Amino acid sequence: MIHAAEQLHPRAATQEAPSFYGLGIAPKILEILEKIKFRVPTPIQQKAIPPAIQGKDVIGVAQTGTGKTHAFAIPMVQLLAQKKGIGLVLAPTRELAIQINEAFNGIAPAFGMHTACLIGGAPMEPQNQALSRNPRIIIATPGRLIDHIGQWHVMPEEVSMLVLDEADRMLDMGFAPQIDRILKVLPKNRQTMLFSATIPEQIMRIASQHMKLPVSIEIAPSGTAAETVAQELFIVKKDVKKKLLGKLLAQYHGAVLMFTRTKFGARKLCQDLKHMGFRAAEIHSNRSLTQRRDALDGFKAGRYRILVATDIAARGIDVTGIELVVNYDLPDDAENYVHRIGRTGRAGHKGRAISFAMPDQKEEVRSIEKLIRTTLPVSRHPDMPPEQFSDAAPQQHGYRPGQRSRGNSQGRNKHGGGGRPSRFHR
Repeated sequence: MIHAAEQLHPRAATQEAPSFYGLGIAPKILEILEKIKFRVPTPIQQKAIPPAIQGKDVIGVAQTGTGKTHAFAIPMVQLLAQKKGIGLVLAPTRELAIQINEAFNGIAPAFGMHTACLIGGAPMEPQNQALSRNPRIIIATPGRLIDHIGQWHVMPEEVSMLVLDEADRMLDMGFAPQIDRILKVLPKNRQTMLFSATIPEQIMRIASQHMKLPVSIEIAPSGTAAETVAQELFIVKKDVKKKLLGKLLAQYHGAVLMFTRTKFGARKLCQDLKHMGFRAAEIHSNRSLTQRRDALDGFKAGRYRILVATDIAARGIDVTGIELVVNYDLPDDAENYVHRIGRTGRAGHKGRAISFAMPDQKEEVRSIEKLIRTTLPVSRHPDMPPEQFSDAAPQQHGYRPGQRSRGNSQGRNKHGGGGRPSRFHR
């Protein structure tokens, strides 16, 4: 779901700003968008909505936080209002499914449509009750949808529209067998839309086997990081990371989303942050759905300034105004770096992403830089001894001075310019 504050892109003030008018959207939906102050379509919305409304299959490639949900929600509601059938949206995580459901609930009730959100980790009975109301739109995680199909609560032959949202993430999480199983039982005569931040080979296989002459829309090259995010890298030893984190957090005052590699690491870091006096919560797969919702709602409401997460939160966390993303641990997969930092700098707003790398993680950094097609500027903190930062000894660790990449940082950095820009030796 994209909040109204995010949807009001700075271009809205200009006479040449694009509009939702002229995209083929029904007047009734245009009225709803106007009421919720959605006035300027994002690029993915502007390009994906017209062919989707025409009933064409669509492959949409765009960074996280660019309005993909409404790029398929608007056409789905409009088309289902004109024909029989069910719209099915598959999402990789519970949180994303819930947020997609919220986006639909802003539009669908005006057309007398109910939705059902089917997610794992939640009781079956409320979901059965939602399905008994004959919903026109079902949002589901793959495993829980298969459970309901197996109990005859969902009739797959009624699906006339299918959306695979964050498709690459679903494959990363091991959902390929479930997706194949679902696709086999759905009617072949359906409209299919696939949205993703990256397009790996597996997705192209799905597209070729299960889509009909799809319209391909790529708003940014696959894997491109948002230009509105200033990126920075600190190369530090493991025992220095917590001290450096405290220094950095003292210089920022807004909401912070922080990523670790493991569930244990997230729990430990959250405890450390609380001992340091910060209001922090954790979200990972060891937490119950209720605990995860409480953490996310508290973060949105400002009860927690810092949310510590594993990559389960790298997608689908729709929180307005995250000032800083901290990669306390580098991700296992370089593509997750793009999804993580996409939580800030959304819809034209400025954001900052800071990553910690240990001296033996040269290859991980190189993989990230290759994916985002730019060099991460390396910094030292002026309030900490230079020897605690590996870029202080390039001949020892294989780093050498380099140039800051355009669009990431200009002039002296926020930390007082204490460190010279440098990078991993190529």
